[in-house]
Amino acid sequence: MKILAIDDQKLILLSVEKRLSELGYEVKTANSIETGIRLFDSFKPDLVLLDMNMPEMCGTELVSCTGTEVVKYIRVFMRNDTPILVMSGNTDEALIMKNFDLGVNDYMKKPVSLDEMAARIKRIIGATENKAGTTSTISDTRMLQKNCVGVVIPCYNEETRLSSEEFKNFAHKNLGYHLCFVNDGSTDNTMAVLQKLQKENPSNISIYNCEQNGGKAEAVRQGILHLVKDEQFDYIGFLDADLSTDFRDFDDLVKTIEQSDFKIVSGSRISRMGANITKESARKVISMTINFIIQTILGMPFKDTQCGAKVMDREVASKMFNKKFVTKWLFDVELFMRMKKYFGKTEVKSMICEQPLKRWIHADGSKLSMKDSVKIVGQLAQIAVHYR
Repeated sequence: MKILAIDDQKLILLSVEKRLSELGYEVKTANSIETGIRLFDSFKPDLVLLDMNMPEMCGTELVSCTGTEVVKYIRVFMRNDTPILVMSGNTDEALIMKNFDLGVNDYMKKPVSLDEMAARIKRIIGATENKAGTTSTISDTRMLQKNCVGVVIPCYNEETRLSSEEFKNFAHKNLGYHLCFVNDGSTDNTMAVLQKLQKENPSNISIYNCEQNGGKAEAVRQGILHLVKDEQFDYIGFLDADLSTDFRDFDDLVKTIEQSDFKIVSGSRISRMGANITKESARKVISMTINFIIQTILGMPFKDTQCGAKVMDREVASKMFNKKFVTKWLFDVELFMRMKKYFGKTEVKSMICEQPLKRWIHADGSKLSMKDSVKIVGQLAQIAVHYR
């Protein structure tokens, strides 16, 4: 049996194609409406698996389109009754009902597991048989996310701190995430560790290699500009390699930006009831002092600009990271200053959300020493002058 999967996000298509092929279906994929319609005519599938949000190029601009165009082509123009199963993060009830009226057979809302997808396909067109004449019973509970998220992870001499198993497990289970490790001119075996990690998850993990160490700010900037070129990513963020902020909290940041109008959601290491926030006492005092200076410079009440976990709209990422930062470590402050200068102080307050983390632990081996903390005050003055 033949299945045509149409989705603009390659990460999703790769996972869908692999899973359905494992189950014995013959699969072809398309990442645009035009290609999908062309393949429908030539491939003659037994089922069409379709996403709703399908932005298309019009000249040099991306315009918003929906998979409804494919449904109309099949049902109205071709008068064809091939089963159509929609799998989308679009939860607009009017759009859903419109597609049911046009004749879609089922509508799955992302996030959805590969198992549920397979079960719904089986219900509509039946299961395939392997060479032994039996159907596959292997389960796959991995999740297809609502949106595709690119995550930049800067690395400088992280050989002993990279938690490979955690990264590998997250990339394997969460199919809408892509982890981009930026090797910032490491002099240890960080690159070898990253290459091993990528080999085990080639579709969800990539490496951007910087020949020379340029500091965290430039490493993150280069990684973000690299991911921005890939149109499949709805959101782009960054996370520290030591996972002092873990993936559960980062996923919560993503859920917040998906469900709101915020353009940036930033983790905040503010202690709150039930949260596991651990810092060295001296580091905590210095951090509080620096945060007070930062709030004064920004003129906005953000309590923790320096948390190494942030996620943002891809358009904002493209605009805010297009130029080099003035400092190597305080680019988070510069990011907020750029947002303030570009959008205005009043507007930017409604665009940035600080979300308290449930867990955060200062990891041993931090690249930022006490001596560096003293230098920060001078760098903050430099930022204040540069962005005034």
